[in-house]
Amino acid sequence: MSQLYDVKLRIEEAIKSSGLDPMEVRGKIGLKSGKLLSLINPSTPDDPAIVLKLKLAVKEVLNIAL
Repeated sequence: MSQLYDVKLRIEEAIKSSGLDPMEVRGKIGLKSGKLLSLINPSTPDDPAIVLKLKLAVKEVLNIAL
């Protein structure tokens, strides 16, 4: 499993535990990071820049650090 996919799974868990609307939160994270979560799968190659952007977007949207 790639690091990028692992981050996606952690984001999905954070969204579930937040109690917020999943579609809205996923959309906000996608807009802020420039990467749609639905396009990340286990075979998606790692990209450290995208991983960082996703983590920063989660910090902004959910106010949690991954």
